[in-house]
Amino acid sequence: MNVLAGRTIIVKVPASTANLGPGFDSLGMALSLFAWIEMAEGNGQTVIKMHGSGMDSIPADKNNLIYKVAQLVFREAGVSVPELNITMYSDIPLTRGLGSSASAIVGALVAANALIGSPLTEDKLFQMASKLEGHPDNVGASLFGGIVISAFDGRRADHVRLEPHQALDVLVAVPRFQLSTEKARHALPKQIGMADAVFNVGRSSLLVAALASGQLHLIAAAMKDRLHQPYRAALIPGMAEILDGAAHHGALGAALSGAGPTVLALCETGSPRAGELEKYLIDTFAEAGVTADTMWLKPCVTGPVIAEVTDEQAKVPFMERIKGEVRA
Repeated sequence: MNVLAGRTIIVKVPASTANLGPGFDSLGMALSLFAWIEMAEGNGQTVIKMHGSGMDSIPADKNNLIYKVAQLVFREAGVSVPELNITMYSDIPLTRGLGSSASAIVGALVAANALIGSPLTEDKLFQMASKLEGHPDNVGASLFGGIVISAFDGRRADHVRLEPHQALDVLVAVPRFQLSTEKARHALPKQIGMADAVFNVGRSSLLVAALASGQLHLIAAAMKDRLHQPYRAALIPGMAEILDGAAHHGALGAALSGAGPTVLALCETGSPRAGELEKYLIDTFAEAGVTADTMWLKPCVTGPVIAEVTDEQAKVPFMERIKGEVRA
């Protein structure tokens, strides 16, 4: 029996921010910015269509990341699906520190698994995603939604999920330049001092406790970091000033998002200083010679949303079907 049976699966997967300051490679939060991946068995050949800003630079053949990840799922499940029809659209800016690669990996894993009847468990998908990314923070957030605290020893990843506080808003300032994770990691020292390690353990622990208990007033102190942000500051003009000053302009706390260059600020929903905070981020980047675009987001409390495309729905072009959900 053909387990695919002519099925078409579409998955909506959230973006993510990682580290949140001190939680290097261990803290992540899903964000209300999304990618959509549609997958079906190909009819004798693989066809890949990519939509969205910058997506024309992504391979549209079997070197495509989504195709490769899907094949890992099929191999793990003992199923052969050599040809695929894949369509993707993403609102998530590429190489900006908002988990674009993690969302693609998670979306591909989940879509491929659903396509063949979901034989792999969610934990198995998490383990595969963590190994593919090399760290579990972004993929964990995109897979489980909410705030995810994780640890990875190279063999197994473990995690705990927290429900985000309802009064938490996220303002991101996205500079109009790309910064590869590899380049950002090269800026980090190979060793750090004991005092800095202890500092980060304390701040990371305090941040998790503050988020778990809803004590939002502790976030500004808890998001301070000595492990990676000071070393990456030279790569992102204006970042250090924003991290130091955002709390004085209405932010609960601020951090570099992932490897950057995006900077995020947490803010209380309905804050009368929201406009002031947004202007501060834009102006501070501008003073450093950087043009940045801002977006107000919410923590996303769900992971991937999976649906099977009906024959009637399939008659409507992909972009037409999702356009009501695409960020304007």
